[in-house]
Amino acid sequence: MCLAAPAKVISISDNEAVVDYNGVRTTTRLDTLTEPLAPGDYVLIHTGFAIRRLSARDGEETLKLFDELAESLSDSASSSDEANSIQKAELSSLENAAHSPAQDTAETADNRDSE
Repeated sequence: MCLAAPAKVISISDNEAVVDYNGVRTTTRLDTLTEPLAPGDYVLIHTGFAIRRLSARDGEETLKLFDELAESLSDSASSSDEANSIQKAELSSLENAAHSPAQDTAETADNRDSE
């Protein structure tokens, strides 16, 4: 499976373009594109190469979907972290109960009774 990410073209020089990934700028190669390209256009980038020109509408919509996905994953990770914290607290409580002085006293009394 391949993943291509959308980026907005900022400037073009020969077969390279400066592109913007939601505020992160980098360069990409344009060797594989056969369509004309201008600053303000959107492209799909895979492994450093622009592989397809996108309309502004498609580029912006795709970036919005990427943002929603990132937010969803962040929310999921937060929920997972919270669940892990609760599980650790419950485990700690169980471990503390297993090693409580009352438990040790009861075990000692049981040992004396069996002797």
